[in-house]
Amino acid sequence: MNSLNMSAPILPAPEQLLDALDPEQREVALALSGPVAVIAGAGTGKTRAITHRIAYGARVGAYVPNQVLAVTFTTRAAGEMRGRLQQLGVRGVQARTFHSAALRQAQYFWPRVYRGDLPQILDNRFGVLAEAARRLRVGVDTAKLRDLSGEISWSKVSNVTAADYPGIARATRREVSGLDPDTIGRVFAGYEQLKNDRGRIDFEDILLCTVALLSDHPEILEEVRRTYRHLVVDEYQDVSPLQETLLDLWVGERGDLCVVGDPAQTIHSFAGARSDYLTGFARKHRRATVVRLVRDYRSTHEVVEVANRLMRPSSNRGELTGVTLQAQAGHGPEPVYVDSGDEPTEAAGIAQWLRRQHEDGIAYREMAVLFRINAQSPALEQALSTAGVPYLVRSGERFYERPEVRQALGQLRTQARATADPDVPTGDQVRAVLSELGWTPQAPTGAGATRERWESLAALVQVADDVLAALPRATLADVVEALTERANAQHVPQAEGVTLSTIHAAKGLEWDAVAVSGVHEGTLPFVLATSAEEIAEERRLLYVAITRARQRLRISWSRKPSRFLDGLRPGDVESARAGRRVRPKAARTPSCRVCGEPLTQGADRKLGRHLDCPSSYDESMLELLKEWRKQTAEADKVPAYVVFTDATLIAIAEAVPQDHGDLLRLRGIGQAKLTKYGEEVLAVVRLAGDRNAEGTD
Repeated sequence: MNSLNMSAPILPAPEQLLDALDPEQREVALALSGPVAVIAGAGTGKTRAITHRIAYGARVGAYVPNQVLAVTFTTRAAGEMRGRLQQLGVRGVQARTFHSAALRQAQYFWPRVYRGDLPQILDNRFGVLAEAARRLRVGVDTAKLRDLSGEISWSKVSNVTAADYPGIARATRREVSGLDPDTIGRVFAGYEQLKNDRGRIDFEDILLCTVALLSDHPEILEEVRRTYRHLVVDEYQDVSPLQETLLDLWVGERGDLCVVGDPAQTIHSFAGARSDYLTGFARKHRRATVVRLVRDYRSTHEVVEVANRLMRPSSNRGELTGVTLQAQAGHGPEPVYVDSGDEPTEAAGIAQWLRRQHEDGIAYREMAVLFRINAQSPALEQALSTAGVPYLVRSGERFYERPEVRQALGQLRTQARATADPDVPTGDQVRAVLSELGWTPQAPTGAGATRERWESLAALVQVADDVLAALPRATLADVVEALTERANAQHVPQAEGVTLSTIHAAKGLEWDAVAVSGVHEGTLPFVLATSAEEIAEERRLLYVAITRARQRLRISWSRKPSRFLDGLRPGDVESARAGRRVRPKAARTPSCRVCGEPLTQGADRKLGRHLDCPSSYDESMLELLKEWRKQTAEADKVPAYVVFTDATLIAIAEAVPQDHGDLLRLRGIGQAKLTKYGEEVLAVVRLAGDRNAEGTD
């Protein structure tokens, strides 16, 4: 009698898998044989669709899980894909980044061919590149080194050699830090020679070595193709020529390939990405099944409408273009458009907007300010610091590779192995360890390395708090285990603060409230973008920024507004129909209901009057509201202002709301706070009214 394998995953029934999908996602899941192209708009559930496709294929016997290779561009995305497949009962699928998959193959096959291990990978190419430039007497500073490194990366992923670089650079009008193409080509060649002399390879060489192994050794290529019979590629619009070459080798003539991407989110052309592999997929693969995911589950109707108007449908014949999104997340506030006089005013306005969102119940960690270039960050950091808004600057560097994070994880592991004091709460133990490394309860003022180090440590403190909120009895070892799991999945933690990020670094993320700063000519589109394709990519950048917002969106500028805003701002639609441009009127500043003068401060606007103008609220009602707030804050273990600010309580006492509609009309009370506190607030108002009536009687 055959014994049962009790460790085997229990897969859901095939129809159960399909029932969890919308019609378009279901079509993806049923398209089990390639070639398949999925055009997935922002927020349309592409990961859900492709993981259910793999799970459904495994359930009906079309796929053997360990013969499926799912390739994406980030370790975090690969980890998310593995996690979702495990939740669906599927184990054994190889979900990896391009480089991880290639490195695994190169390390396995290299000794068979060359009788030795794959050369060691450079941790950082800057040192070797600087030496190559110095030997050629080419003066470079840190900025030039960074630009040269980026250009060499572009060349290698674009299959451009050092010898060919000068001609191709001139033909494509590439410029780097004022260095001429011939000089760059010489430094490139010198760098490659130094690297070879030392027996080292760099990040791009991982792909090049794998391509060479597979191209030059048919027996190895055939072995890889037998191992991986079904391929899935996520974010296919970001594939480079070198990655496409490797993908063609993996797939061969079988054509069992499913690609997923969005032409409207192609924003990495500068790094070698080529969206034409996605848009031209149906031409290259004549039998291709094409499915469009159009239902946006992320953003409100109002945000989706802005995104759709920005990306007008393309009429490129024979090309796979982006989709027109259909919002599924309900309605929300109208996006806000703000014309500021200068950058400091714009930054200050953003800071005040963020504070109002927080007062309305949105956590700071669920907000972001996005901008085109890093040079825009300091003014925003200063404004947020002045306004008392906590923030974090998102870096392109991998979080878990930062020195302070590695050091902190090591210290926490050491402490977890030591004998723990049961009388010291786990959260206090975490804070004690991280305090020795530079964490403080309050963020340091200003920017720079000290601030960045604090942000990293504060994010680790937040992870500990999250673990303890879910498992109050968690030990320090449990916290360390949670951090280790996040590190393996490259799941970056985030402390309680607004994220400041370039739009490029924000790709793939989302927040409840997003402010897009500097949407003016010269910045977005960027001043160096001059060709039609470069301008089109800048438009796609704004599209990516807009579609990061779930509920609330603010777009601002401090100079001539970007051409991309034509047709988006209130008033533009009507003027466009009339065949003329009309500059929309600035939003009307609300006035005090007592004196009639403009209200410029957030607290004044919330009250509907100046703080020093005569008030009409009932003092006893306000005292009852404050007592209720105190008890609620203590029960929720949050500061009182997180429940409601004094200004909001005064506004409630003045308005004497009778129902939810009355509450929603007050500034500082949004849907989240209405749902959480609405009934209690109305009960307090009624109680105060009853007491006043009894006193009168």
